[in-house]
Amino acid sequence: MIRKRVVVAGRVQGVWFRESCRREAERRGVAGWVANRPDGTVEAVFEGDPEAVAALLDWCHDGPRRARVDHVAVRDEAPEGERGFTVR
Repeated sequence: MIRKRVVVAGRVQGVWFRESCRREAERRGVAGWVANRPDGTVEAVFEGDPEAVAALLDWCHDGPRRARVDHVAVRDEAPEGERGFTVR
């Protein structure tokens, strides 16, 4: 089990990024959350199997069809036992 905190910059708000991320996370069995930040970025926490989390991180570099991702920052964190995946 691993945990990653991600901040995605670009045109990522108003393009269904959070809901698409939730669907991708649930499809891969990754727990955590995703939220819009006041600065226009999207922040997320992904917790789960290393391969599933890596696949979700790869997805974040493109996002949904209408998004334009300019930068993805990733930070390792200690797992906290997240359950389910929520949009905040």
